Amino acid sequence: MRIPFHLASVYAQAEQGAHGAPAKSETLDIIGHVSNGPHPLWHFDPIFGIDFSITKHVFMLWVVAAAVFFIITTIVRASIRRGTVVPSGGLNVLEVIVLFLRDTVVEPNVGGKWVKAWTPLLLTMFVFILGANLIGLIPIFDVIALVDHAFIHSGPDSFLQRLLHGGATATGNFNVTAGLATVSFVAIITAGSRAHGFVQHWKNLAPPGIAAPLYLLLVPLEIIGMLVRPFALTMRLAANMTGGHIALLAIMSFVFVFTEMLGNLGGISVGLLFSVPLGVGISGLEIIVVLVQAYVFTLLSAVFIGMAIHAHH
Repeated sequence: MRIPFHLASVYAQAEQGAHGAPAKSETLDIIGHVSNGPHPLWHFDPIFGIDFSITKHVFMLWVVAAAVFFIITTIVRASIRRGTVVPSGGLNVLEVIVLFLRDTVVEPNVGGKWVKAWTPLLLTMFVFILGANLIGLIPIFDVIALVDHAFIHSGPDSFLQRLLHGGATATGNFNVTAGLATVSFVAIITAGSRAHGFVQHWKNLAPPGIAAPLYLLLVPLEIIGMLVRPFALTMRLAANMTGGHIALLAIMSFVFVFTEMLGNLGGISVGLLFSVPLGVGISGLEIIVVLVQAYVFTLLSAVFIGMAIHAHH
């Protein structure tokens, strides 16, 4: 089960309360555990008004990209070194993913003529989103927080403390999902332009042969629909990934709420009888959501690309 609290901060608050200062309830800071962190990891001066500082979610994007690259290249190179064309081990899993996406997601939507052109992009999108979703379920920074509290004792302004704050699920950040949706948006326009030509692609926004006044209604509606598609991709992925973590955080926070109200025994009882069992169930549901959301984002991108290629179908 994913442990959703930076336990070091909980212990520090408990110690603060023991010395007479009011201890802050963890329930008041749920968003802080899923947000991008209050301070950037590396701060850079803005360039042309754009802040290029490296935040925690940017750092996690790098981690996911490096992990995906390392795992896939290791699997493929191991197969090449064996000198066999028959897949085995990790390559079997990789082949299942590639063939499943190619044959059931990409080809039915974009058609056999374009399947080789768009499978690499959609496959990369699926694997990257799946990796970013999965890494958010692993309590990496919670374990680091415990180690820091027990052994390292880093200062409040240290890099480690900045790294611990905020959520690890980059796909719960609307900026990240908006970037992924922008890639899909550009791919849609590119697919239509390659299939029909740039000018004809835009002409395909409305079917030919209708009364001229209807174009004044259909063209704006089609443009709005074209812009709504990436917006829907953005909101669906980020909201689903954030909502599950917030639900889990809220349920686990009951332990701290009842500890403050009823003492340690009350908090332990609520945790054992309610929070932990329900948290385990929600964590299992989160695993399903992780897979489904990566699949849905990829599927809808394939559908939208196919709509641009087969405009009048």
